[in-house]
Amino acid sequence: MSAPQTAAALPDAATDRRAARHRSTALLTDRYELTMLDAALNDGTASRHCVFEVFTRRLPAGRRYGVLAGTGRVLEALADFRFEETELEWLAQAGVVSAATLDFLAGYRFTGSIHGYAEGEMFFPQSPVLVVEGSFAEAVLLETLVLSVLNYDSAVASAASRMTSAAIGRPCLEMGSRRAHEDAAVAAARATAVAGFAATSNLEAGRRYGIPTIGTAAHAFTLLHDDEESAFRAQVATLGPGTTLLVDTYDVRRGVETAVRVAGPGLGAVRLDSGDLGVLALEVRAQLDALGATGTRIVVTSDLDEHAIASLAVAPVDSYGVGTSVVTGSGAPTCGMVYKLVAREGRDGTLEPVAKASRLKTSVGGRKGAARRLDDEGRAVEELLITGADSDVTSWSPDDQAMRPLHVPLVVHGAVDTRWTGAAGVRTAAERHRASRDELPRGARRLSADEAAVPTGTLRLGGGTAAADVAS
Repeated sequence: MSAPQTAAALPDAATDRRAARHRSTALLTDRYELTMLDAALNDGTASRHCVFEVFTRRLPAGRRYGVLAGTGRVLEALADFRFEETELEWLAQAGVVSAATLDFLAGYRFTGSIHGYAEGEMFFPQSPVLVVEGSFAEAVLLETLVLSVLNYDSAVASAASRMTSAAIGRPCLEMGSRRAHEDAAVAAARATAVAGFAATSNLEAGRRYGIPTIGTAAHAFTLLHDDEESAFRAQVATLGPGTTLLVDTYDVRRGVETAVRVAGPGLGAVRLDSGDLGVLALEVRAQLDALGATGTRIVVTSDLDEHAIASLAVAPVDSYGVGTSVVTGSGAPTCGMVYKLVAREGRDGTLEPVAKASRLKTSVGGRKGAARRLDDEGRAVEELLITGADSDVTSWSPDDQAMRPLHVPLVVHGAVDTRWTGAAGVRTAAERHRASRDELPRGARRLSADEAAVPTGTLRLGGGTAAADVAS
């Protein structure tokens, strides 16, 4: 690693303001991506054709599957990965790279190709969830950006999937913005939508990705007023009787009584944010029914995670509001994904497999395809890595209907497939997640710690035959 930037090179306030208005994603990266490029341009290897692969070596402890999320955000960020005047001026001032490399960066556009698992798909150890192909110069610069997006978004989606699974069809609502960085909050809301959450409290996520937004009032609104009844009357007068009233600021039983008296039996919902939620939900349901508010829903919040949601399965709860736990990955805030060079053009122009030699950080050289083997009921029994000569892997297609290919094109010669971006991309990813999760073996969605739900094997191509091995 090179020496850190000196104080003399720090940007001034005017540079800070220009950067804040600028949308380029090119500097959302580590310095060594650019210094590697600098050296590769200098020795002539920067133009070598390369294949990089994103995968994780293991799942977090206690997790049986992961959920890929963030692919659409990577593609959106790729469109803004440009070194324009602001970035180039700063790089020159900081002395990060040479003048020749600055000239290269001024014209940088990713013209390679990217394919990978469809967003929302399940993944397991060694699953090649994203494959970036192009010159070393073009592909190496994307490493940090790709990993920062996929590691965070997939961690959130993997946690969110466990929660929506534990909820057994009851809606989960994301409300964790105040527990995350302001930009991460938007990303988290998007990732939870991919994993089946029904709505978010974050307005920017709603605007940008078409996710339904929710929210009515906090305890502060009740405390603002002279009494609970006047607070409820103000809220109902503004938002209508279909609103959700927070009934636990003082006494829950009196709060429910006041809520129904103010809004009538057509009250939309009551929210419980403290106490023993399972016991309270039973008591409140009985009280609401006795008051004639049989259609009023019960929403519970208060530091919920997948285990708390599962414990409330028999309680008369209609929806769950989840905050801190989901935006922090519920104890697993990253997926440990890596971005590794697996093949590069050799001196003779052919693509050669490459891999780091390490017992603890294992990887398999060479381009790989991916497929999932399904049983007669359509449930996954094996994740397969397709390996062999490069030409064999690129031309491979399954001759077995029980084998589902997992890679889809995302970027072709620099052109982004926009079906995976924006609000439509989120909807597509959510549909893929539902279908993929339904393929899991029976018992794979239990919250108890166990090994990966599906073993990973290798299908080696060559000589017109294929041989399979179980890798883990």
